Order: sequence, then C-alpha cells, then structure tokens
Amino acid sequence: MSFSRTVADMVFETMILIFKLARILEGWDGYQASLLHATAPLTSGQLAWWPAAERRSVGELIRHICTGRITWLARMGAPGVDTVAHRVPRWHADDDGTRRVDDESVPCDDAASLTGWLALSWQPIQGLLEEWTVDDLFHTYRLAEYVVSRQWTIWRIMSHDIHHGGQLATMLALQGIEARELRALGGHVVLPPSGG
Repeated sequence: MSFSRTVADMVFETMILIFKLARILEGWDGYQASLLHATAPLTSGQLAWWPAAERRSVGELIRHICTGRITWLARMGAPGVDTVAHRVPRWHADDDGTRRVDDESVPCDDAASLTGWLALSWQPIQGLLEEWTVDDLFHTYRLAEYVVSRQWTIWRIMSHDIHHGGQLATMLALQGIEARELRALGGHVVLPPSGG
C-alpha cells in the first residue's frame, strides 16, 4: 500500500511541475534578460532622449515598465511583492481608492539604477512563475468595482512589458543603439530544445 501511495505522490508532483507557470510562460525570462541587456550600457544622455515633446524619454519608459509591474503585482498579491513594494519611495492613491507607484519617485537618469529596478520588479514575477500553477490563474481579487483574475493581471503585465519593450527597441534604434537581443530578436532569446 505504501508503494502505490508513493507512486501516486510522484505522479501528483510530476503533474504539478507540468502545470507550473514557469513552464507555460517560458521565454518571459528571456525577454527580461533582453530588457536588462539593452538598459545596462545606456548613458545618461541616451536615457534622457525622447522622440518628441510630450513623450516619455528612454529612461522614463524603462522606469514605467518597472513601476507598472510593481503596481499590478502589488494589486494582485504576487509572491514576494511586499518586500519589493517597501522599496518604492512613494505611492499614489487613485480616485477609485486603488494604489499605484508614483513614477516620479523612482529615478530614471541612471542605467545602473534602472537595471536594479528591472531586476527588483522581476522578483515577484519570478516568484509567481515558480510557485503558481494554472489553477492559480483563476483566483480573483477586488480592484475598485472590478473582480480581476490573476490570469488577466499576468497578461496585463506581460503585454505591458512587450508593448513598451517594443517602444524601447524603436527609441534605441532611432539613436543608432544596437541592443541586438531586444531589436533583432524581439526579446525572444530563449532557444527551443535541440532536436538532435
């Protein structure tokens, strides 16, 4: 009897691993790496560049990626987000009672600082990828008058990363900055398994 129980436990553990979000959303970590690699070598002048008046600069755009992540991860209660949220200098309360990171409280003129914020904002994402399964996507939370699923929120964060990462790639190209992983590869730097 203990043998069959052990086999059942092993099957269950295998099934949990199969449905971990890290397995399903494999590649997002590669996109994160391409954002870090594109940001790290930028000078303060390159970070201050903007394509037109009333548009975000390169540094402001990278900061916005980070603060958007932290805002939505905090709303959802992602693993480890409390530690990250305590590092945010200032939060803003919206009219509907929800909170968001005050972008202006996070510096955007230094590549080392911005890569630090990209890494910090990634920590709860890494946590949910490693800890949560598909079933966890269907948990919901209240946000103002809405009932929001974790799935909706994770897609919101991921699409936000991709959208603004594409803007970043274009803004770097307009400055003549290579950023090969983000521009030429579209941030898709995780290779599939070898076939042979």
